[in-house]
Amino acid sequence: MSVVISLPDEVEADEVLELYRANRWSAADKPRQLLAALRGSHALVTARDGERLIGLGNALSDGHLVVYFPHMLVHPDFQRRGIGRRLMQALLDRYAGFHQLMLTADGEACRFYERMGFTRAGRTEPMWIYAGNER
Repeated sequence: MSVVISLPDEVEADEVLELYRANRWSAADKPRQLLAALRGSHALVTARDGERLIGLGNALSDGHLVVYFPHMLVHPDFQRRGIGRRLMQALLDRYAGFHQLMLTADGEACRFYERMGFTRAGRTEPMWIYAGNER
């Protein structure tokens, strides 16, 4: 299994959609927008088992001070093997020294990100206008 910082155009639509559908992420219902979003990322990390895409994460950033990590997912058949940790660590290494590293997490993902060093941001409250159903 390899984890690499990829060029956004190095992922194919069918493999991305399979990964998002396996995780039941509603972004898979908007394939054109999802692919455009990933290809517009500041950074994209991927995990592969041979040629098969089994995980990915991305970052949106101003390139200097602030980075936001909107997507981090590992295929359910490969979860709990340290793949998510390796993907997130690759992104954290890339943005080391930035003033603000942000993400939104829910459920069991909160504990994962806490182990990666994230904490609740003071008294902030998550807020959104969301056009999805679950994720």
